[in-house]
Amino acid sequence: MTYAPPRGFRRNSANAYANVGLETQVLSASPERLITLLFEGAISAIAKARLHMQQGNIAERGMAISKAIDIVDSGLKASVDVEAGGEVAKSLIATYEVVLHNLMLANLNADEKRLDVAQNVLQEICSAWREACDTPQEPATFQARS
Repeated sequence: MTYAPPRGFRRNSANAYANVGLETQVLSASPERLITLLFEGAISAIAKARLHMQQGNIAERGMAISKAIDIVDSGLKASVDVEAGGEVAKSLIATYEVVLHNLMLANLNADEKRLDVAQNVLQEICSAWREACDTPQEPATFQARS
């Protein structure tokens, strides 16, 4: 006797697989890579919000924007060390506040242009971050002694 897989089984399996992959990345990541993953998560959430906005899915749009807000506020902004970073850190926090403001207005007014502003700012910072901090490590080479 065979049974059909439960409804949503494939989607749930794919989500579980993706979550394991993300968890593996997070657990093995350097602090610099973790910040990159936060940028990628926020940018991805904004892309999902845009899709939901275009499709008129208000609840899903709100959840995606809320996720982006949480990542920016509790992840990126909270990780800035103002004492060590001085004026640059203060400017970065102010920039994150602008991103958060645009995300809130995008959700409130279903304003895709506000999503664009938030996404573009995050992509610019992410690109600079990757270039400055998140460079791939060279694999250790093994040299045999003669």
